[in-house]
Amino acid sequence: MYTTQLDNGLTNTYAIEPKSYYAQYPAPYQQRRYLVQGAIATLFVTGLVAVSAIIS
Repeated sequence: MYTTQLDNGLTNTYAIEPKSYYAQYPAPYQQRRYLVQGAIATLFVTGLVAVSAIIS
């Protein structure tokens, strides 16, 4: 942890910043997994809206 002390006795503590890196484009199997997760989430939200519409 990086710490400095000011002239009046106060200390400033700075967090260590992580090393930056560029994101990589997802592989085809990851893209399919994202598609399946999106479909499941869409069905879940649609089901919640349908149930709330039926109840009210």
